Formats: sequence, structure tokens, C-alpha cells
Amino acid sequence: MDTTDLLLAIAHHLLVFSLAGIIGAEFVLVRGDLGAATLKRLVGIDRHYGIIAALIVIVGICRVYFGLKGWEFYVYNWVFWAKMVAFIIVGLLSIIPTVRFIAWSRQASGSPSFTVPAAELASVKNYVRAEGFIFLLIPVFAAAMARGYGY
Repeated sequence: MDTTDLLLAIAHHLLVFSLAGIIGAEFVLVRGDLGAATLKRLVGIDRHYGIIAALIVIVGICRVYFGLKGWEFYVYNWVFWAKMVAFIIVGLLSIIPTVRFIAWSRQASGSPSFTVPAAELASVKNYVRAEGFIFLLIPVFAAAMARGYGY
């Protein structure tokens, strides 16, 4: 079981770091000069965001059931649940940017002169910024859990 726990932990950490990179990439790309190519790139990056988030959940569930700490450690740990709430909030905050990226990309492909409305762009930037800030709580809670807090 030690090898299984190690492999699950490695996968989980790599996926979480990948998600952090994707949030960072979205933050950098959401700017005033969103052309059709950038919008298409954002849609692709955001698709990967969803795939990686789903994989994080799957691997996380496997860690709960097949990891060394046992499911009891997680189920009765308030820090674990705080981490889950932070992850869910990040996921909910990502819905608006996803919907907007898809809509903007469709509009840009239909009209070469399409420009993203400034208010919508600013709104999406704020959502992505909020995702990033809340996301920072996840490794804080993870570090606390790894040291036995909350159990």
C-alpha cells in the first residue's frame, strides 16, 4: 500500500500544480486585446482546466479510500472539509469565465471585427483573480492536514 499511496500523492500534487498553472495562464491571457486566436487558446486551456479538476477529484477520492491515512482521517477532519469547500468555490467561480470564453470565441469566429466588451472582460478578470486567491487556501489546508491539524 505504500507504493499506491506514493503514486496517488504524486499524481494528486502534479494535477494540483497543473491547475494552478492553468489559473495563472488564464489570468495572463485575459487582457484588453483578446483576439480570435487568444480566445481559441483560452477555450482550450479552460477545457484542460475542467479535465484536470475532474482528475483531481478522482485521484483525491482514491487517496481517501486507498491511501495510508484511511478514510476516517479525512471524513472527521475539519481542515479537509475546509480544503474541499475552497476547491468547490474555485470550481464555482470558474463557471462564468468558461461560459464567457466559449461565447466570445463563437462571436469572434462569426465576426472578425468582434471585440470583447470591456465590462465583461473586467468581470471575467475579477473571477479569475478570485479563483487564484481562493486556490491559495488549498495548499495551506493541505499542509495543515499533513501535520495532523483538524483531526
